[in-house]
Amino acid sequence: MSNVPYAMTIGGERVFADNLGEVVNPATETVVCSYPLATRADFERAVASAKDAFVSWSKTPLGVRQAKLHELSQLIEQKKDTFVDLLITEQGKSRAAAEWEINGCIHWCDKISRQHLEDEVVVSNPDEEIVTRYTPIGVVGAITPWNFPVLLAVWKIAPALLVGNTMVLKPSPYTPLCTLLLGELAQAVLPAGVLNVVSGGNELGQWITEHPDIGKVSFTGSTATGRRVMQSAASNLKRLTLELGGNDAAIVLPDVDPKAVAGPLFWAAFANSAQFCVACKRLYVHEDIYDELTSEMVAYAATVKMGNGKDAGTELGPLQNQMQYEKVVELLDDSKANGHRFLLGGELPSGPGYFVPVTLVDNPPESSRCVAEEAFGPILPILKYRDIEEVIARANDTPYGLAGSVWGRDVAEAERVARLLETGTVWINQAHIFSPDIAFGGHKQSGLGIENSLHGLAEYANVQTILRKGKRP
Repeated sequence: MSNVPYAMTIGGERVFADNLGEVVNPATETVVCSYPLATRADFERAVASAKDAFVSWSKTPLGVRQAKLHELSQLIEQKKDTFVDLLITEQGKSRAAAEWEINGCIHWCDKISRQHLEDEVVVSNPDEEIVTRYTPIGVVGAITPWNFPVLLAVWKIAPALLVGNTMVLKPSPYTPLCTLLLGELAQAVLPAGVLNVVSGGNELGQWITEHPDIGKVSFTGSTATGRRVMQSAASNLKRLTLELGGNDAAIVLPDVDPKAVAGPLFWAAFANSAQFCVACKRLYVHEDIYDELTSEMVAYAATVKMGNGKDAGTELGPLQNQMQYEKVVELLDDSKANGHRFLLGGELPSGPGYFVPVTLVDNPPESSRCVAEEAFGPILPILKYRDIEEVIARANDTPYGLAGSVWGRDVAEAERVARLLETGTVWINQAHIFSPDIAFGGHKQSGLGIENSLHGLAEYANVQTILRKGKRP
């Protein structure tokens, strides 16, 4: 694989570069291959190509744009095995997790290809008509992260292109390969310039957020970077969709069956090795069932294999990159320094790979770093509570508001609690349920705007109202 020439896609053409970055397999810490780093000239060409393509693409009938996205879903399905193997290699996922992501790409492209935004007719009579309609914005700049690199790219590509926009997409420098492959694949069905994929580092992201010919930025990443995106985008009042960080709480009510919920709660916290913006990052358990539930979670965790995603039976992989690994290790060391008790884990394995074991921290103080900060790795603080109103306040005491969950047999009480959580999404007796038809977005410092559903589709459009006075001929 080291000699595979992954290329950028600009104006429908494969584009290489003199400057190269390296992709590292996080399970082995070995270099997979090189990939091109865009120059400023490459980027300017991509924006110009997208701007030129917008003229015709925005006028292309909706039915044609829908058909093109459906064709793209079919192309991804035809290359599914290639995408899965490459995603395991560059991201570190298990095979099942990689298949889930690529199947999600196929599903999203297909389902969004059937969506559309209808005109709102406010007044309609022979002498007067008032219609509010949706029009495309222009060139969209998309910046995607490394935890779900292909699926979160499709979350942006499909709705943006369906509405009639064109796109310049920047994948994470840690996981560019699948996205570069997707950009090349898409050229078989999309007109040149409609989707441009350029790879590079932080300076490329800055160019996107500042460029006057980019009318909207859709960014998924950390809250700290999201603030910088927002500052840069203010230069020409770019439209923004920001899906940012979270510190999601799960509240377990005292009436649950600990054995029944231990597995679902484990995956709510540790799916994708907890590299998940909506992972449960604080688990609040009523004191009456705390000991029994933590015991069940420890037992369940013992059945889950962590390792190289290429190995049979692996369910959890490594952290994706060294920077994130070092951050999580720092949080682990902080808990050790402060005398926190570990119910499980806490000791790093020897050997290659950015592996941090599943670690359960036993009722640390609310002010602990492992509680207050988003670890984005497999460290879960489990916290006791006695009073439900008090734990709701604790769950809401964060600058974040992305998602949360409530678990209980009394569904009416669980729903009452759910409605009091200050988050964009709340799951009851489940977690990580997403759909092209379900709105997803953050409250507070977890983001701006919506992805998915017709609400998310409308994020890629301007609203225009046309008011007619006088009879048509």
